[in-house]
Amino acid sequence: MILHTVKVYPSKKKLPKKNQLAWKIAEIASDNAKLNEDSIQMAINRIIDNASVAIASLNRKSVISSREMALAHPRKNGATIFGVNSKKKFDCEWVAWSNGTAVRELDFHDTFLAADYSHPGDNIPPLIAVGQQLKKSGIDLLRGIITAYEVQVNLVKGICLHKHKVDHIAHLGPSVAAGIGSMLKLNTEIIYQAIQQALHTTISTRQSRKGEISSWKAFAPAHAGKLGIEAVDRAMRGEGGPSPIYEGEDSVIARILDGKKSNYKVPMPKINNEKKAILETYTKEYSAEYQAQALIDLAKKIKLKINNLNIIKKIDIYTSHHTHNVIGTGANDPQKMDPNASRETLDHSIMYIFAVALEDGEWHHEKSYSKSRSNRKSTIKLWKSIKTHEDKKWTKKYHDPNPKNKCFGARVTVTLKNGKKITEQLERADAHPYGLRPFKRENYIKKFRILTHKIITKKESERFLKSVQNLKKIKKGQLQKLNIEVSNKKLKRNNRKSIF
Repeated sequence: MILHTVKVYPSKKKLPKKNQLAWKIAEIASDNAKLNEDSIQMAINRIIDNASVAIASLNRKSVISSREMALAHPRKNGATIFGVNSKKKFDCEWVAWSNGTAVRELDFHDTFLAADYSHPGDNIPPLIAVGQQLKKSGIDLLRGIITAYEVQVNLVKGICLHKHKVDHIAHLGPSVAAGIGSMLKLNTEIIYQAIQQALHTTISTRQSRKGEISSWKAFAPAHAGKLGIEAVDRAMRGEGGPSPIYEGEDSVIARILDGKKSNYKVPMPKINNEKKAILETYTKEYSAEYQAQALIDLAKKIKLKINNLNIIKKIDIYTSHHTHNVIGTGANDPQKMDPNASRETLDHSIMYIFAVALEDGEWHHEKSYSKSRSNRKSTIKLWKSIKTHEDKKWTKKYHDPNPKNKCFGARVTVTLKNGKKITEQLERADAHPYGLRPFKRENYIKKFRILTHKIITKKESERFLKSVQNLKKIKKGQLQKLNIEVSNKKLKRNNRKSIF
């Protein structure tokens, strides 16, 4: 890996392209390096994972709306929409919008956390959509996905967005553009311009994940994917982007992030080296914010030690800065303690999640978020007894540059009414690559079968699993095999009058 220094330069000092971060990203996207076999297999795992959560969310409100919008944009030789008959094709940017929303809706796919946050699986829907429309092969798609993960993971390692309340999709736009460029084997110049355009158009604030969180949390990454496709299309037509987008005097860094005195260190692989960043990412066993994964496992373990939860006086969670300030009491969001809050808000409340997991000894992607569940009196009482605290030791573990040492867990102290204390800690979720029982191919398949049960037929399930696991051999023009069809009777509609 090469650690690139990224800082702001005045306009009068013209920075050569070869020294710009966008160009360096474009170089690795266009290098045609050998594909790492482990990275290929993990990419297949993540396609299965995405399909699982997308099919499970097909009849949720935001997904219905995104699908209706995509259905209004048919294209003879386009791409396929999850759930819809594969013979019907639509404009790839709208397919990316619809499928991307479906993937993101349940907050149940993969994650990577470092200086910033990300869900790298958000790259997959736009790449599949473009690959289908342009009749690419399975290997082409895999090359694009592996590149997209490489770019997003390394941007997340080097550049913090959330400190400036900028949403993490600002790293997604460039990774989508780079991934598409790699899949289409575009030259460095085109990818460079597309990356700049994609970053410029995907800057938004973190209000989408703050306060009363709405369905836009699911739409936001899909929107970035759509914009990434459009950026590549413009660049392929010879159009340029605002340059240099990272280092310029009025660039994203200068005006929105750390400012003119900034100094970032962004790692990227050497040109023509295998890309393995996808192997550092991790998926979710539970439908909740990633930092909640280890705490759900921890709650399940603590439950085994306490027969009667009524004897609990209070619960203190000592964890990282991020967990405390984003999904803990440090966020100072009253909505995170509101029984009538939206599912999206409860998904970002570790106090609620820990209380339910402690009571139930399990977590369900629908039942655990129901209004009847969040309004249960015993849950509310337990919920309000929970407080989070930042522990610098956990913050240091969270930011450890070594993936094997990086931790997203916590230490929990349960104080009973008789004064006795029960303390347990867990460094990382059981399903984490370095956890107690890391997710393997069979776990991804099991998750797929559980989430798609009674939604798709067994025949369709087995067809998809066979196709995706044979992705390396899928020929050009056959990527529609990655679509999953659902009976039209099972797809709900939104018949409200709209523009499209």
